[in-house]
Amino acid sequence: MKLIIFDCDGTLVDSQHGIVHSMRQAYEEVGIEWPGREATMSIVGLSLVEAMQRMVPALNNETHVALAEAYRSTFKAARLEQMHDEPLYDGCRDVLDRFHAMDDVIMAIATGKSQRGVKALIDREDLHGYFASIQTADDAPSKPHPAMIHQAVSETGTTLDKTVMIGDTTYDMAMARNAGVGAIGVSWGYHPAEHLVSSGAHDILQHYNQLEASVDRYLSVTA
Repeated sequence: MKLIIFDCDGTLVDSQHGIVHSMRQAYEEVGIEWPGREATMSIVGLSLVEAMQRMVPALNNETHVALAEAYRSTFKAARLEQMHDEPLYDGCRDVLDRFHAMDDVIMAIATGKSQRGVKALIDREDLHGYFASIQTADDAPSKPHPAMIHQAVSETGTTLDKTVMIGDTTYDMAMARNAGVGAIGVSWGYHPAEHLVSSGAHDILQHYNQLEASVDRYLSVTA
């Protein structure tokens, strides 16, 4: 049985506009200058407190926590008001439908999003029953710690040698390597492809229609 684990933001959905808007609002609310879009996109995938620590390391932990809480509340409010458009990437739905129909494939999610955020995505896109395990920043240490992958493997009864992680950031690739599973990077997300390669990606996809072959290629080598 194959386990295919997907990151969310930048891999399944393009959520950059909502992330940037909410991050800017959070910094304004706390009264601190926002470091900008590039800094914001660089930390997508991390848990919120660690993300704030990376963006503004000179601040104390109390301020990092306050920024994380402000971001969480502004993002939630914007989602409830339907201000954020988070479309699935081109070809994503076709691939998910195809994998969902396969008897030898289990899918999971490992993301810096909250459980609430993932649930909103699943409800909106009608992906109920597609993911056998959903690992979030609510449940495990931040990427690149391997806990999310290990928990997904444990919950699904699969094995590390039949598992691959699909992601768009260096944190995803490093997490996969730390867990001892395949690391497949996508070029349409938030970190440059060359950074994914330097972080240990076994393959880089240019489009979702390349994913199935990439997974089979990696697993055939490790079999």
